[in-house]
Amino acid sequence: MASLTRRQWLVGSAGALAAGLTGALLPPGRPAAALAAAGDAELLARLQVCTPADGLARLLEGNARFAQAWRAARLDGSPEQRMQALGRIWQGNCQIDPQALVEGQRPFAAVLSCADARVDPGWLFACAAGELFQVRSAGNTAFNAAIASLEFAVGELGVPLLVVLGHSGCGAVTAALASEPLTPLLEELVTPIRASLQSGDDLTQAVQANVRHAAGQLTARSALLSRAVDRGQLRILSAYFDLGSGQVSLL
Repeated sequence: MASLTRRQWLVGSAGALAAGLTGALLPPGRPAAALAAAGDAELLARLQVCTPADGLARLLEGNARFAQAWRAARLDGSPEQRMQALGRIWQGNCQIDPQALVEGQRPFAAVLSCADARVDPGWLFACAAGELFQVRSAGNTAFNAAIASLEFAVGELGVPLLVVLGHSGCGAVTAALASEPLTPLLEELVTPIRASLQSGDDLTQAVQANVRHAAGQLTARSALLSRAVDRGQLRILSAYFDLGSGQVSLL
């Protein structure tokens, strides 16, 4: 992660303060008085111009637009026609000023999702640059760097909503269900997935169990995320994306 300028740090910390994430949640030694620096309120307003009143409702509404376009794209004959169908999801969207994004960020939600090339949260939720804080890895597991990244999103940027997103046909979960030998690093990757499996699970059940397990690990292994949930400052949800329909459903 690139080092933050003083102005960028102030913006991130101001967002955290606005969400009530000071004190025990933020690392010590950061003066609250600095948050009142001239210009920061104006920049925060520019960064929050697209922030919805209800983050979850915004994600589901954006996904509904994507799912409709995804299904329509299957009926179009050429790659260009398919992209035109999908491009309609952006109509009516809001975009944060790119110059404001040069100076800072204030995403309204974070997503822990699979690295699968077919599962891009920005597309699935029809969100523009600066709106989603994304962490991706095969199998959407709660590995150490993922948890640390989400601690940054919550503790520094004040993100109030976190979605753990699995998907149909997940290759990492398929590998976890199989008995074939894997490379040492792949074995390390699928170990937490296997911890969530039950005997007799089919792939869909296994994917959904893995999502719930990963969501539970976030608070089990992070005191910062756990405190944020306990204080009502963070909501963690599990969700499942069906590649066929394009629809995201909450678990």
